[in-house]
Amino acid sequence: MLIVLKYGGNAMAAGDAEDPVLDEVAALATRGERVVLVHGGGPQIDAELHAKAIDEVRIQGLRVTGARTRDVVEYVLCGTVNKALVRALRARGARAVGISGQDGNLLGARRAGSLGGIDLGYVGEVAAVDPAAPRALLDSGFIVVVAPLGIDVETGGVLNCNADTAAGALAGALGADAYVVLTNVAGVRRDTSDPDSVISQLSVAEAEALLAGGSLTDGMIPKMRAAIAAVRSGARRAVVAGAGYGSIEAALRGLGTELVP
Repeated sequence: MLIVLKYGGNAMAAGDAEDPVLDEVAALATRGERVVLVHGGGPQIDAELHAKAIDEVRIQGLRVTGARTRDVVEYVLCGTVNKALVRALRARGARAVGISGQDGNLLGARRAGSLGGIDLGYVGEVAAVDPAAPRALLDSGFIVVVAPLGIDVETGGVLNCNADTAAGALAGALGADAYVVLTNVAGVRRDTSDPDSVISQLSVAEAEALLAGGSLTDGMIPKMRAAIAAVRSGARRAVVAGAGYGSIEAALRGLGTELVP
């Protein structure tokens, strides 16, 4: 089974010694499952921006990225979080390789432009995916850990791609058996204020209706858009679920919100 896992934000321990998700990733790889882990690093980026006195602005879950913010994002994701995850997986006996979307032209992107009248700066929308590099690494038995930086297809520069968007696009391009999004909530809620209103299953059409109706907010917006893109472009299924002990296996059994065509 090929699993593309999105792990990031407040749900991610970022290589901490005690991380049940990484325990499970290593165990899955040991038994022969093929795993691509696309990570974010929002809290770590926020901390570095704060330390450098750079203002942090988000619109609909997307980080407005000026030149200074872009440099911080690249440093934190590629130089800190990515390698911490690789080391943590190695400590669990797994073979892992860390790359970014820049390596092997994995993620080609275009600047996203404006949202709500505000220029997003160096935020990239994924325009093309070349999955040759992760496929080669998977075929060699490695867990592939991906930082979501893309190459600007027009200028060759670096663009900050939302991790959910990057993971969904990669899941589709790889034809993943499952695209699993781990977050700090148990799934997509029909009522955002009610933890017991998690929706067990959505069709693509129903998910699009939720987005259009404005019932999804903040970080769940790019997560759902990415899940839709993954299923539409080749992934067999997508599941949004809470992180924790046994969370990946639980998501594969359908716990959380499963998106189907």
